[in-house]
Amino acid sequence: MSHDATPPGTGRKLALVVLGLSALIAAMLCAFALPSLHSGPHHVPVGVTGPREATEAIQGTVDGPAWDIRLYKTSDAVETAVRNKDIAGGLAVTAHGVDVYTATAGGPSATSALTALGDGVAEQNRTRATVHDLVPFTDEDPRGAGLTAALMPMIFGGIFPALILGGVFPGHRGLRIRLTGALLFSVVAGVAVTAVLQFGTHSIDGTYGLTALGGILGMTAMSTTLLGLQALLGMGGFALGGALMMLLGNPLSGLATGPHWLPDGWAAIGQLLPPGASGSLLRTNAFFDGKGAGFAVLVLTAWGVLGVTSVLLADRRGHRLSASPSDAVDTTESPEVPRPAAFVSS
Repeated sequence: MSHDATPPGTGRKLALVVLGLSALIAAMLCAFALPSLHSGPHHVPVGVTGPREATEAIQGTVDGPAWDIRLYKTSDAVETAVRNKDIAGGLAVTAHGVDVYTATAGGPSATSALTALGDGVAEQNRTRATVHDLVPFTDEDPRGAGLTAALMPMIFGGIFPALILGGVFPGHRGLRIRLTGALLFSVVAGVAVTAVLQFGTHSIDGTYGLTALGGILGMTAMSTTLLGLQALLGMGGFALGGALMMLLGNPLSGLATGPHWLPDGWAAIGQLLPPGASGSLLRTNAFFDGKGAGFAVLVLTAWGVLGVTSVLLADRRGHRLSASPSDAVDTTESPEVPRPAAFVSS
């Protein structure tokens, strides 16, 4: 019998692998390209105040799929809503002109569009617009480059523990050690990333402890999710989790532009995934003192609970299999049994 004979079913397996990889690349292209092609303001919440005639004119002109116009009684109320992250910005029409209230740290793309909108309203009223950036980026990083760059290290902070700890502490016996290591890593990495952003690059502001807690929660959600998928499904589960974080979570996070710049469906998916929720929580804690962080905290907590539960289920399954007589032999630690001399090739 030839040793080079192809095992049965090889062609089918090869076809499935090729088709699966092709589908993965196509999904990756869609996840990165489609949101960019359809980017722009989508239901951006904007506060408006001023005389009735002026506010009605603004509503009739711009209220639609791009903007979500909300009326306020005073300009102070608009300012408060912007600082509380209830709205992305606001317009106040006064006798002296049009005051445009923005929050660049909340979404630079929406800020640019709102500024242009304010200029248009001022032109219609034959006056001028004055921009007030209520929540800007830091002076050392006025474009928010450090905040945007933080997402990839956070994603890899979820991938590396499952990958490296799985190699150092393999098998069922190392499962709880891997979980402990992932949790410890999340704490240390969350504290370190926040420290670099706030004290190293000076890209974020706010209360360090609060922002660090958000970073820890984000790291925990991603690392435990990948660890749980790997424990339950093996390398296939790890690959699925990695693709979920990288191919969907990264481009749909909206961290660079703000979630309102993505199409509604894509934005909703992005904020339900750990990278998008982590980015939103980081932005909210760093620049808005945690106001409006409830949804992101809920999403990340749910992913973290799901990840830890998956690990515990895999651990329970491993104990059950090891207790079964048919699986009692641990082949990974069995000594090598010498073959009888009659079967040794001369």
